[in-house]
Amino acid sequence: MARAIVYTEIGSPDVLRLADIPDPVAGPGEVVVRIEAAGVNPLDAKLRGGKRPSPPITEPRRLGLDGAGVVESIGDGVTEFAVGDRVAIGSTNGTYATHVTAKVENLDLLPDAVTAAEGASLSIPIGTAYQCLRSLNVGEGDILLVHAGSGAVGQAAVQFAVAAGAKVVATGSPARHEQLRELGAIPVAYGDGLADRVRAAVDGDITVALDCIGTDEAINTSLELIEDRERIATIVRGPDAASFGIRAFSGGSPKPLTDQELAWRAEAVGVAIKLLAAGEFQVELGIELPLAEAARAHELIEAHAARGKITLIP
Repeated sequence: MARAIVYTEIGSPDVLRLADIPDPVAGPGEVVVRIEAAGVNPLDAKLRGGKRPSPPITEPRRLGLDGAGVVESIGDGVTEFAVGDRVAIGSTNGTYATHVTAKVENLDLLPDAVTAAEGASLSIPIGTAYQCLRSLNVGEGDILLVHAGSGAVGQAAVQFAVAAGAKVVATGSPARHEQLRELGAIPVAYGDGLADRVRAAVDGDITVALDCIGTDEAINTSLELIEDRERIATIVRGPDAASFGIRAFSGGSPKPLTDQELAWRAEAVGVAIKLLAAGEFQVELGIELPLAEAARAHELIEAHAARGKITLIP
C-alpha cells in the first residue's frame, strides 16, 4: 500500500501521523506520481492548525500541495506525459505521501538539470510571486520594493522583477543582505527609518511594492512611498488590505483570484523550471526530512526556525 501523512483533528503538529492508504488510481486526465520530494509550505501548517477556514473533518485528511516525482501510471486520454517522466506537481492535495494522483494540468516536466527538491519547492511560492508581479504590471522602468525579500516568495519576486527589467529594493535582516545582492536586489534593513533608507537606496521613486511579511511597518512604508495604491499588494494582510486601499493576493484575501491570475500562477512553474535548468534562477533549499517527520517540519516552519524550503522525502 501507499503511505501518506494524515490528520483527523485540527491541532498542533502532533496530530500528524503516517498511515497506510489505498494505492492511488489514475482516472481520465490524471496520472499517478511516485513522490520523490514534497514541499512544505506555511499554508500547510495554517490548514492543520485551523488558521485557514476548512470544512469539518469527517475522515483522515491529507496534507501538501506541492511535490515532485516520477510518473508511474497514466489514465485514459493522457498524452502529455508518459510512465517514467519526471514531473513537478502543484495545486494537488496530498503530496505528503509516497504516491499521489494528479491532474495533468497541475504537472510540469522536470528536466534532469532540476532536482526533485527544487521541483517540489516551486508551485506555491513561485506561483504567488509571478502572479503578483504580473497583476501589478511590474516591468522596465519600475522600482519595486519587496518586503521580506529573503523569504521564498520574496526571493522569487526579486528574480522575476529583475528579469522583467525592474530595479528592486528588498528588505531583510543584515545576515541576508549578501544573498539579496546576489539575486539582483538592493538590500535594506528593517526597523525605524525604513522609508528614508529605501529612498536613499535608489535614484528615483519607488513605483510599486509587494508585502511578503505583513507588518504594519511594511504597509505604512509602502503607503508613504507610493501614491498609487493599486500598485501596492500584500500576500499576508488579506483580511484588512481593503482598509488601506491596497490589493491582496492570498493571505486570507476575501476576494478570489481571477481566471487570469490563476492562469499566471499555473504558468509560473514552467517559467521557473526553464530558468532553473539554464542556471538563471535560484531556489533556496532547506533541510530534507523523512516523510514520517512531517510534524517536525511543521514545528520548524511555525517557529521560523528553518532557512530555505523544507522538503519531505518518502
